[in-house]
Amino acid sequence: MSQHPEFDPLLITEADLVHMARALDLGRQAAAVGEVPVGALIVGPDGQVVGEGYNQPILAHDPTAHAEVMALRAAGQALNNYRLPGCTLYVTLEPCAMCTGAIMHARIARVVFGARDLKTGVAGSVLDLYAEPRLNHHASIVGGVRAEECGGLLASFCAARRKRAAGTSS
Repeated sequence: MSQHPEFDPLLITEADLVHMARALDLGRQAAAVGEVPVGALIVGPDGQVVGEGYNQPILAHDPTAHAEVMALRAAGQALNNYRLPGCTLYVTLEPCAMCTGAIMHARIARVVFGARDLKTGVAGSVLDLYAEPRLNHHASIVGGVRAEECGGLLASFCAARRKRAAGTSS
């Protein structure tokens, strides 16, 4: 578990709840096309959404097409910059190592996530790259925002997928 003081639930704002609701909508879009239901968006320092994305590695035939990467790409295009200082990234699932690397390179100021990822999450679940002092950029982290809804979306998707697989293998 991460030692980030930012995991304090008192640091969750009303805006965090609103933006996570949008990330959940994006996750549902991923599920609708058969992708793992993870959604992400990036909000600029002025509070405006500058990029959105959802998981699409299957559709795009691209292992890097995670929700966070798609949102980073959209935000970079919208702001005409590969650096996104002062921006906040909202994502329904704790970022993996690949996405965290991209988040750090983009200089995202804050990462807000919903459900923990006990298999690949690196914001405190498996590793905590955000607390690694040898890395040169550190975003602040807020985890557990709408965690039950985010986790429920993933759990129901996975249960439906297992049920379909069981029905076709019989």
